[in-house]
Formats: sequence, C-alpha cells, structure tokens
Amino acid sequence: MPSESESPIDSPTPGPLMIVGGAEDKLRRRSVLTEFVRASGGSHAKIAVIATASSLGPEIVEVYDALFRKLGAADVVSVRPVTREQSHDAEFVEALSDVTGIFMTGGNQLKLSGAICGTPFGEAIHAARRRGAVIAGTSAGASIQSSHMVAFGTGGATAKQRMTQVAAGLGLVENCVIDQHFEQRNRYGRLLMIVAQSPQLLGMGVDEDTAAVVTVEGDHEILRVIGRGAVTIFDPARIVSNAHEASRSSPLLTSGVVLHVLPQGATFDLTTRTLVPAPAVAEAAEIAEAGRDLRKLARDIAAGDVSPSVLRRRKSRRRKDADQTIEADETEASS
Repeated sequence: MPSESESPIDSPTPGPLMIVGGAEDKLRRRSVLTEFVRASGGSHAKIAVIATASSLGPEIVEVYDALFRKLGAADVVSVRPVTREQSHDAEFVEALSDVTGIFMTGGNQLKLSGAICGTPFGEAIHAARRRGAVIAGTSAGASIQSSHMVAFGTGGATAKQRMTQVAAGLGLVENCVIDQHFEQRNRYGRLLMIVAQSPQLLGMGVDEDTAAVVTVEGDHEILRVIGRGAVTIFDPARIVSNAHEASRSSPLLTSGVVLHVLPQGATFDLTTRTLVPAPAVAEAAEIAEAGRDLRKLARDIAAGDVSPSVLRRRKSRRRKDADQTIEADETEASS
C-alpha cells in the first residue's frame, strides 16, 4: 500500500480493495477505517463517500465525513447517484476523477448495483482504482466489489436450494462472490449454495469489523486480513454437488469444498487459491537464550566426558547461583 507521504494516485499499480464485512468500529480503535484513510494518503487523502445503498442518505455521509476527517483525511466529498440516469451524468462521473479513496456505505446492495453497475459511474470507480485510488466498501459496499453479488437471501448453516439470489457486481474481484456480516448472521449456508451452483467462483465471507485487503502484486492478487474477525474462503474447484437436481428448499450435497478461515494477519493468494505461509520469525530474546544454552553445553562437553546427570546438576547449580544473585540485588536495593 502507498505510504502516507505518497499519493495513491501516483501508484503504478492498481489501488488496493478494502472489503469490509460491515459494522466496522467507529468509536474506539477504528482499525479498519484508520487503515483506509492511511492507504488513501492520510493527510493528503481526498475521499468520496458513495451512499447510494443507504436509505439514510445525507445523514450517513455526515457520519463518515466526520470520521474520516478526524482520522486525518484532507477532504471528504459526497457522491450519491440514486438512479441509472444520474450514473450517466458527467457531473457524478467527474466527481471521482481526482479522489484518492472511494468508500461505499452499507444498505441495500441490489439498490446499489442497480444504480451503478454497467454505467459510466461504475466505470469511473474502476478507472479510479487503475490509477491507484483505494476502493473500499462496507456491507453492501463490500458485496458489490465481486463479479457476482449476493442480492438477498436467508441465513443458516446448511446449504439449501434457492436460499439466496445472485446479481452482477462491479467485478473489482473477478470469479468471486462476497458475502458480509458472515459469522454474525450465520451466512455459511447461502455462500455454500452459490459456490455449489457456480463452482468456478471463489466464495468469500467477511465478518463484521473485519476487512479483506486485496492488492495486486505482480501477476497475483493477494488478500490480507485486518480487524477483529475472520475472512472465510470456500474453494469449490473440486466440489461434488447435487445442485443441478435438488428440489426446491432441500439441503444440498456439497462435498470436497476446501475451507480457509483467515484471522487478522493471515495472507491468501487469490490467484493460486493458496494460503501464503507466515514467515518464521523467532524473537530476538529466544535466539539469544538459545545461543547461551548452546555455548554452555559446548563448554560442558569440552570439559570432559560427563554423564547427563552431572550436566543436570551443573545446570541446577547455575540456576541456584543466579537466583541467589538476584535475591541479593533485590535485598540491597530495598535496604
């Protein structure tokens, strides 16, 4: 991600996506929103709030305006087309031409997609990302970022035929379907239903106050998780399912789906659909202690052939001497 001193607009690679599962913390740590403002340029950020999905309109824009400015953004603008006609209006399109971050609010994702997908305004969002702007969205604004979008449906842990409907999204993440409020509203079943019916899609469920941050690195799209929850990935590439013949509302056979549950700090390669292992980094203190133990052992061996019991006694004496030294120091300090 670009540093605070470097405007994202100058980035040679597409800007990051921030797919937020909804109900992001706005009062205390605000880790997800803080990261969005930082990635958008910090004190140089110009952020467009798209509240098309929300029924609150100006009120929700005011909330995010105050939050983003408090977190250090230089400017926040409201851009809210509510009809497809407005999404063809040059004034709305031009409003996204110089922003460094775009934030799509929650609400009704079908209302959002119906207003902007396949319009010049929708293309302006893609263009903003291509020149380096950060594209973020929470709840409905998260779902619309995938190529296929959950339109509506019921919750539940068991995948059932026709438990949800799918609509076209913006396609910022290709070959994927995104669901939000995932763990909190028990949406495992409906995401499984979608990938059972469309096994070319990767299913992504994002918990509340959690973000899947997607960056382009070379030829790969890399997902990193921030926030207090997890991102759940369903990979149905080798699924066995009866979705083609199951009757209405009946449970679906879904076998062979690869499951990934990714908490904060986890990294996943969306291109290869594989977990990126965390680097093995030992603590400096542990390394130093291991080195001291090895040196002591070498000295003991060099001293002559000694039995393990003798080595244990020597080690015990060293610990006792060390404890006595610490006790003496503490006694002297308290006197």
